[in-house]
This record gives sequence, structure tokens and C-alpha cells, in this order.
Amino acid sequence: MPDHESYLREATELALANVAEGGSPYGAVIVAEGRVVARAANRIHATNDPTDHAEMVALRAASQSLGRPKLADCIVYASGRPCPMCHAAMRFAGIEQGYFAFTAEEAEAEGLVSAGIYAELCRPLDEQPMQVRHYPLTGEPSPYRAWAERKGR
Repeated sequence: MPDHESYLREATELALANVAEGGSPYGAVIVAEGRVVARAANRIHATNDPTDHAEMVALRAASQSLGRPKLADCIVYASGRPCPMCHAAMRFAGIEQGYFAFTAEEAEAEGLVSAGIYAELCRPLDEQPMQVRHYPLTGEPSPYRAWAERKGR
């Protein structure tokens, strides 16, 4: 049985060290078959890349380390609740288990925007602050159909 507490403590230590370096309070550890395959902290402060969240950096490192995009046999441990982007990336990678030490509500109480984004994304598209609208193109070939044909579907 995995030692969830130890891995969560490690993720939290990464987050605390990142804060000391001027970064955000997020760290992540990915474990496969009882072995740590990736460790990461939020890197936005260093890269100016808004997607460089701890979980995203760790997913990229784990995929490179294991040589595959599917990580169904891995467990993600995060210092804080993964944001919607990270949660979705974990799902795309096939992650079936994840644990976090601190809630989005705790983050929001300290001035981080985590919890509000979850609520926004649950609202209908026309009620969300970022306007995303379907604008169909007529007469254009579908990239989805091209992909399916290439796959023999």
C-alpha cells in the first residue's frame, strides 16, 4: 500500500521550497509502482508560462521518464487541489488516483484564485466571464474526421 502521507509531505515540502524561491505554493510528486518517477514545483515565476503548474511539470517529466503519454499506473500527490487544467491533464494521461493535502478553499482564503475557477467552469458557457463561443465553419474539412480516417475508423 502506498505511503500517501509521505508523498503528500514531499509535495508540500516542494511547495514550501518554491515559495522560498519566490514561486507559488504548489508541489507535485508522481509515483509508479512504489517509485517516485517525477517531482516538480510550480514554475510560472521562472518561465512566465501560465501552464507550468506543478502537476503539469510533473506529468511532462513522468511521461518523458517512462517514455509514454498514458500514466494509468501512476498516482499523483499534490500539495494543493489540482486546478481544472491540471485535473483535466491528469485525466488525459489516464491517471486514476490523485491525492492533495490542502483544499482550493484554503488557497482562496490566502488570496489564490483556485476555488472560484472551479465554480466558473461549472456554469453554462454564456454565463462564464471568459467568452468562449461555438462558431462553426461551413465547407471546411473536419480535423476530427481526418484523424479518425488515419486511425482506420
